[in-house]
Amino acid sequence: MQDDYPSRIETRAKVQPRLDPVIYPEAETPILSSCTLSTQQLNDFEKNGYLLLPGLFNSSEVNEFHQAITAIQQDESLKNSPVAITERGNSELRSVFQIHQNHPLFSNVARDPRIADIARRILGGDVYIHQSRLNFKPGFKGKEFYWHSDFETWHVEDGMPRMRAISCSILLTDNNAKNGALMLMPGSHKEFISCVGETPENHYETSLQKQEYGIPSNESLQYLSDKYGIDCAEAAAGSVLFFDCNIMHGSNSNITPDPRSNLFFVYNHIDNMVYEPFSLQPPRPEYICSRETIKTL
Repeated sequence: MQDDYPSRIETRAKVQPRLDPVIYPEAETPILSSCTLSTQQLNDFEKNGYLLLPGLFNSSEVNEFHQAITAIQQDESLKNSPVAITERGNSELRSVFQIHQNHPLFSNVARDPRIADIARRILGGDVYIHQSRLNFKPGFKGKEFYWHSDFETWHVEDGMPRMRAISCSILLTDNNAKNGALMLMPGSHKEFISCVGETPENHYETSLQKQEYGIPSNESLQYLSDKYGIDCAEAAAGSVLFFDCNIMHGSNSNITPDPRSNLFFVYNHIDNMVYEPFSLQPPRPEYICSRETIKTL
C-alpha cells in the first residue's frame, strides 16, 4: 500500500498538509442519538481538532466506574498480564489495555450512543474499537505522556492507512492543569509531522511506559506551538473529550496528591482497518491494536 504519511525513515522531520477530511460526510443511515452535535460543535471540531463535552456521564455513572477501576487496581494478578502496563521503576498501574473486551461494564460504555454516535457522525459511518485502555496517573508519582500524534504511531506501527479515527477520553476524575490534564495544540491536526529514528523491534514493550521513538523533534514542537498555541482540557469527572487522531497532544507528570484517571476508546471507521505496519516490523499485539477481533458497534 502507498504510504501517504511517511515517518521514521528520514534524517530530518518534515511537515506536510493533512490529506484526509477531519469530518467525513454523514452516513446514509441517519444516526439517532441522545447526544447530538450542533453545527457549531462540528465546526469547532473541524477547526480545533478536539471537543470537550462537560458532564456527559452523571455522578452515579462515574461512581460505578470508580468501583470498577478500584477493583482493577487492587487485582495483583492483573499486573502480570500483558494488558497491564506499570510505571518504570515501580508497580503502579499506568495503563490497562483492551478494557472494552475484558470488562463487561466498559464494553457497554464503548457502545453507549452518547459517545459512539458522535464517533460515527464525525467519521461518517460504522466504527469499531481500534484500541481501548484505562489510563492512570496516581497522585505524587504519575508520569507524563510526552507530546505525540496518535496517528503517527498507529500508521507506522499498526498500519492504519488514513486519518479516519477519533479518540474518546472519559474523565473518571477531575482533570486539571495541576494533576496532568491533557494538553492539545488546537489546529495541529491539519498537518502531519514526521518523526526521526527507525522503529526498534518490539518497540511497544518499552514505548507504553515511555515513548522514545515516534515523538516529534523539538523544532517541530516549537513550530506547532508558535502557530497553534496550547490548550489544556480541564473538566470535571464525567466529562468527555473527543480528539482527532492526528492532533498533537501530551500531558505532564502528576506530583499532586490528586490522582487522574481516564477511560480511553479509539473509534476507527470500518473502511480504515489496519494493514501491515508501515515500519515493516511485525504487528503489535491484539490487545494494543484490533486486527482479529473487529466488530462494528
